Amino acid sequence: MKILYNAGIYLLSFITLIISPFSRKVLHWRQGRRHWKASLKKNIRPGEKYAWIHCASLGEFEQGRPLIEAIRVQMPEVRIILTFFSPSGYEIRKNYQEAYYVCYLPVDTPSNARFFVKIVNPLFAVFVKYEFWNNYISSLYRNKIPLYLVSGIFRPDQHFFRWYGSFFRQMLSKFKHIFVQDYDSYKLIEGIGIKEVTIAGDTRFDRVKAIANTAKEIPVLTEFRGDEKMFIAGSSWEPDEEIIAQYINKYPLRMKWVFAPHETDDQHIKRIEKLLRVKSVRYTDFRSEEADSRVLIINKIGLLSSAYRYSAMAEIGGGFGKGIHNILEAACWGIPVMFGPVHRKFREAADLIRLGGAKCFNNYQEFESIIDKWLSDPDEYSKAAETAGKYVSEKTGATDIIMKKIDEQVINK
Repeated sequence: MKILYNAGIYLLSFITLIISPFSRKVLHWRQGRRHWKASLKKNIRPGEKYAWIHCASLGEFEQGRPLIEAIRVQMPEVRIILTFFSPSGYEIRKNYQEAYYVCYLPVDTPSNARFFVKIVNPLFAVFVKYEFWNNYISSLYRNKIPLYLVSGIFRPDQHFFRWYGSFFRQMLSKFKHIFVQDYDSYKLIEGIGIKEVTIAGDTRFDRVKAIANTAKEIPVLTEFRGDEKMFIAGSSWEPDEEIIAQYINKYPLRMKWVFAPHETDDQHIKRIEKLLRVKSVRYTDFRSEEADSRVLIINKIGLLSSAYRYSAMAEIGGGFGKGIHNILEAACWGIPVMFGPVHRKFREAADLIRLGGAKCFNNYQEFESIIDKWLSDPDEYSKAAETAGKYVSEKTGATDIIMKKIDEQVINK
């Protein structure tokens, strides 16, 4: 199986070479890995202490971020080496200030893994959620460098739990400790003989709470909202916007309305404006005399997580596409959330629906029914809002659990 695995890795590298002229993302993937050995040797200083954090992409980075920040505070002498597999993570976070050095993960060949681990020689390494690269795992293990998996989540259909999965199971056995998100994952791992496993939860909850604690004041939203309730459509896409605009056009006076679309280019903003039959204003054009507008469209990035604090309820976009965006950023403020049907991969969505802090809608009629219920039944609304906020606050603390174990096994062993 090891031969097949390595053959697959070399094949992957060859395929990216062939298709890179036709794909900007793949081109970035390859170009970002050029001359990586020289760059690594130039930037890594012998004698310094490093911790290596690896994330597949941007989503995994957000899960690893609370741990990175905790390491920087609790272990200030340790420098962070941050690697990404995907361009979508690297391109956005290549200048992340808490990391000493950020780069793409070199292709997982035996020689690359040996070189990378030898040069960095980290005190410990952390892989986030789904990342299992056999040659890196083996190289760390041979060099007696502790490796941790954080925010892990496992399903019965994964390779580890199949009849042919012995090769993949031996990867898991080489982790110093595995931190999983839930009891189901814990039982699966324990069932294949892995004893070094802890239910720590999802570090995203710590990240969301940290964002809320440092939220910005947004005077424009205070003035726009006035004394009315306000609704935010966060990270919205066209299907969400069409449904919400239909309701706004029918009942414009029931609340103040805010769109914070995922894409903020002028063409997309104009499309939202065309859907509306009521007065709207863009965030960057807002003046006091525009406060009587019924709709505000946020055409500026970086405001959404703070904007939720001003709203009474929120719709999270993506549920009619590839999957919903971050519902926790809204729920942490103690407001009920709603979203479209594509949410099956997000445990927090299922949890909040089950508990009553969130609702799913498939069409306009269901959207209208949810809004009307929350507006007309104060008890129902209060219960949903309290449930959403409580759900997030009760699930924080994963980072502390992980840091305590690392401290015991690495720093104060």
